[in-house]
Amino acid sequence: MKIIVIGKGGREHALVTALNESASAPEVYCYPGSDAIFATAKPLPGVVTDVGSLVAAMLAEGIELCVGGEEAWLARGLADAARRSGIPTWGPVAASAQLEASKEFAKQFMVRHQIPTGGYASTASLDEAKAAIGGRYPTVLKFDGLAAGKGVAVCTDETQADAFLAEVFTDKRFGDGRVLVEEFLAGPEVSVISAVSDGEYQIFTPARDYKRLGDGDAGPNTGGMGAVASRVLIDEELLDEIESTVVKPSVDGLVADGLDFRGFLYAGLILTEDGPKVLEYNCRFGDPEAQAVLPLVGGDFAAYLDRGARGGLDGSLVAFDDRWSICLVLASAGYPASSRSGDAISGLGDVSDARVYHAGTRSAGGGGFETAGGRVLAVSATGASRAAARDKAYAELAKVDFPGSQRRSDIGTLHFDG
Repeated sequence: MKIIVIGKGGREHALVTALNESASAPEVYCYPGSDAIFATAKPLPGVVTDVGSLVAAMLAEGIELCVGGEEAWLARGLADAARRSGIPTWGPVAASAQLEASKEFAKQFMVRHQIPTGGYASTASLDEAKAAIGGRYPTVLKFDGLAAGKGVAVCTDETQADAFLAEVFTDKRFGDGRVLVEEFLAGPEVSVISAVSDGEYQIFTPARDYKRLGDGDAGPNTGGMGAVASRVLIDEELLDEIESTVVKPSVDGLVADGLDFRGFLYAGLILTEDGPKVLEYNCRFGDPEAQAVLPLVGGDFAAYLDRGARGGLDGSLVAFDDRWSICLVLASAGYPASSRSGDAISGLGDVSDARVYHAGTRSAGGGGFETAGGRVLAVSATGASRAAARDKAYAELAKVDFPGSQRRSDIGTLHFDG
């Protein structure tokens, strides 16, 4: 079977790796891919300028399954066009992808289906947003659109709020769009990712993402500086509560609203004193959660996604490892405000007991790599315990470096007891 993964980052590198390791041994392609991804996946021949030409190139190559990685392609109708052309696609159609592409759409969906979430107001101007904040801090501001994980600001004072609102409404950093002013919710976070197909669902291994740049959750929001995943990350009773109050109502809501959904549904949750509440939805695997969760998935992942893309799930095709997995991100100098490219990466060949997923790298000649993005790469390791996985991941990460590299030292420690 010929499978293509759409995207080029660390998440897509993890998806390509998991597909290559599937029992059915598929032939894996990627678009647009990266130098590192093309070490194990084939590039898609042909010229691609839009969704139509991408689907045409897939048809010409005989692609039999499309796996949507990047959210932007799904929001532009990748699944719609591919499925119309007869290519089963793991990833929701554009109407359903609005759960991620529009924060306001997602909030309205949650309210309509009584899914627990924080209060909010939707605003169309800087003045409206400031009025909605009303001097209440901390507050959460979200750009109503895709922003590569950088369109959210948790503001503890007016100065921070004004700076973010200026980025959105004055500088148009993310393009035109509204801003949601949301209630600040306190508590530890957890990401619950489910495979969903035509009203059926299966919950994958829960994960915890670390969004802030610095130790102790200090500094600006990023696309994610690391993640922890385990079947025992949260206890069974809490997972049952999340399933009954969030996952099942979300899937039932998709069916009730006539929203065609075949793909991964990511619920970012905060565990408040009043119970789990949804912060956001994503309509694909999270990043860097994919780099932590997918090493724990066994069986025939390719056959599983193919079955789901054609309608319905077969949970017997995959198995979940009970160990812990920890993913650590190395970011470039200047990230997240900017990124620096061209710095030589050393030590990649020394990593021996962990996986390396490339996100923002390119070949530098002689078999080496250099930086070419904000989040450069991730090192992921598994262990029988959280401590074992954490120690292994940090030991392997210590072998890799480049000028100006940024990393956290508390992934897998912060937000845990002991």
